[in-house]
Amino acid sequence: MEFNVWLLKISNGSFGNKLGIQTILLLKTTGRKSGKELTIPIAYFEYGRQFIIVASNWGRDQQANWYLNLKQNPEASLGIRGKILSVVAHEAEGEEFQVLWKFVTDLHPPYISYQKKTSRKIPIMVFTSK
Repeated sequence: MEFNVWLLKISNGSFGNKLGIQTILLLKTTGRKSGKELTIPIAYFEYGRQFIIVASNWGRDQQANWYLNLKQNPEASLGIRGKILSVVAHEAEGEEFQVLWKFVTDLHPPYISYQKKTSRKIPIMVFTSK
């Protein structure tokens, strides 16, 4: 896994971007406590012209740190296919959430079991280019 992360970082998401059936990008956020730039590899989906990430945190009861960082500061960047994209994130709500939840669970059914493991609603973050 460490080698994969290294490959992702030096190639801006061009190499090491497959994990089983999922595709991985590099998400750069600003730490809500530290104020430092933080980078993590994470699975994503493309929906039209948008990128989406499910904040499942493997079905744990606590939200993922990257999600909490984006809620405080929605400006981020994505390292994907060798490019860095400046993006703004928002949390899908209402009908948008329903459509995207069906889309991601059709492609990756384990999200359904993650939702059953936790009482929190698993968020979906939508990223749009700036």
